[in-house]
Amino acid sequence: MILLVAWAVSTGAGADGVDLSVFGKIGLETRWYPENAAYPGQRSHLFSVSSETTFLFVGEQDRSFTLTPYFRYDATDSERNLVDLREAYYLAYGDIGSNEWELRLGVDKVFWGVAELRNLVNIVNQVDLVANPDEKTRMGQPMARLSLSGEWGALELIGMPYHRTRTYPGRGGRYRSVPIVDNDRATYESGSAEHHLDLAARFSGYVGPVDLGLSVFRGTNRDPVFATFDPIRGVTVPYYDPIRRVLVPRYDLIRQYGLEAQVTTGPWLLKLEAIHRSGMRNLAGRKEDYVAALVGGEYTIYSVFDSAKDLGLIVEWISDGRDENTTTAFQNDLFLATRLSFNDVQSTEAVFSIALDLDTDSRSLDARVERRLSDSWSLKANATAIWDTEEDSFFHPGRQDD
Repeated sequence: MILLVAWAVSTGAGADGVDLSVFGKIGLETRWYPENAAYPGQRSHLFSVSSETTFLFVGEQDRSFTLTPYFRYDATDSERNLVDLREAYYLAYGDIGSNEWELRLGVDKVFWGVAELRNLVNIVNQVDLVANPDEKTRMGQPMARLSLSGEWGALELIGMPYHRTRTYPGRGGRYRSVPIVDNDRATYESGSAEHHLDLAARFSGYVGPVDLGLSVFRGTNRDPVFATFDPIRGVTVPYYDPIRRVLVPRYDLIRQYGLEAQVTTGPWLLKLEAIHRSGMRNLAGRKEDYVAALVGGEYTIYSVFDSAKDLGLIVEWISDGRDENTTTAFQNDLFLATRLSFNDVQSTEAVFSIALDLDTDSRSLDARVERRLSDSWSLKANATAIWDTEEDSFFHPGRQDD
């Protein structure tokens, strides 16, 4: 459960012609796990506090600077403690004939994707896994980002000079691996390590009712691997430190091509995300080119029972071409969800979903409710249940974390 306090302050232009706006939120989060912990050192009750404040400086001549520091402290798991810059970028924009351009320099966040369960194409920013195991919370990424847009569509060009490692829970945290991952001992395929220059580009546009996105990424993978294949012995060798008894993440150089498509027709939203990725090691430690795809749709029933409420019905299917050697939890899964929007002044919304592994009996259930309590306070409650996990399932280490 998360309790949020939001605020906003705006000042007029100063003597130097710069407007300053300050807004942000403070979050108080508590997690309770009714099941006994699966591993020693794990707690049944966790408490954390976080803050995120945005300082927006707007100057003359279409120039601005955005600064968003983020802080999180966890009383139980020190690996959840984080000081981060979610945003810290200079923005300039203007016109070139009938087209518009925008340049961002610094730390920023970029989102690509249309799906609910998982965004396969969303590769620019690193995952803040300890914030939420659904992999949707992202950290800031140092970059230079140039965007061009017009009636023909929009083009993004991104250069990223620094790689950030993924966060993982510590020994006292839930949803952790066995052994735990040592975030500070990451290794890289590139000789430049975390300083390899990563490049990405994306074109977006529409054809009739179809919104399209085409993307390419070349550089250090945001997904780490934990094993390699020894061709001499013919065995898979984990990246493991036997002295500290921890897994060591390794980040390969990859190339990824992505496709997004969304069709809007009446109450229907039809969605597709697909990628082709090369250069990444699979679960057996071998490098393998593969294709992953997600297809689905959402149907909205407006004014349910002649009320102000809208009900969304969502179904998605995700497939990973690596089959049993996939490095994710979703290799052949069906996702079903309902979203009830109350459309009231409190912006109340309730989402209930279930993910079904079609190759095993593993299932995960999620329920989430959000409601604004006042102009400054809001409440988020989330419940998760995982059951029927096999020992080789990605969900097995978290079998007691519901």
